[in-house]
Amino acid sequence: MSTFEQPVALVTGGAVRVGKAIVEALAQRGHAVAIHVNRSTDEAEQLAGELNNRGASTLVVQAELRDEVATRGMIDQVFDHFGRLDVMVNSAAIYSPLPLEDVTGDDVKEYFEINTLGSFIGCQHAGLKMAQQERGGVIINIGDWAVARPYTEYSAYFPSKGAIPTMTRMFAVELSQRNPLVRVNAILPGPVIFPPTLTDQEKEDIIETTLVKHAGTPENVAHAVVFLVENDFVTGACVPVDGGRTISS
Repeated sequence: MSTFEQPVALVTGGAVRVGKAIVEALAQRGHAVAIHVNRSTDEAEQLAGELNNRGASTLVVQAELRDEVATRGMIDQVFDHFGRLDVMVNSAAIYSPLPLEDVTGDDVKEYFEINTLGSFIGCQHAGLKMAQQERGGVIINIGDWAVARPYTEYSAYFPSKGAIPTMTRMFAVELSQRNPLVRVNAILPGPVIFPPTLTDQEKEDIIETTLVKHAGTPENVAHAVVFLVENDFVTGACVPVDGGRTISS
């Protein structure tokens, strides 16, 4: 197995929305990118083709993140293909409204399997591989600002994202003991993408709760990812990218 010369990044959920913006930003900064998908294969292939045309190296990988074996196999596939793994971004997640009265244990379990367990296995398996690399590596988890101030209709979702900050700090400590050049951080996005069910007035109301008085974009999250990849003195941090919404009154 030959080792790729460029740094290599794997982004879960990398074909759409925030994941796509992260893939594009890392490719622009000179990373080879592995784009993980579950069902968005056409979108991933299109994105890979566009990036290849710009001179980037890409790999599309598929895995159901509820399947631990498949998740580990995906990471192995990326490592085997490029001979290295420098950045792992756990971006894939599910998110949809559900009234508290309708939530079942299976709903909560599904969120934990994808949003929490998928990220845990990504951190564990990629992190231990990074610990064996002399250069170490960087893991970035995508959480949610609102675990500090939950809103209604998402009670099945929030516990799964509430685990992300603790998981991030735990892996930062664990992996640093194996290789101090492995760093683990999290980004907690605010309103960077609005659910399609929101009215224009509801969007304006959300924007008004930020300190900056405008919505964010997936590119704001991607910019934070680049910062955390490049700044080698930040680890165990959970960075809100929320326009100040966490602290606004």
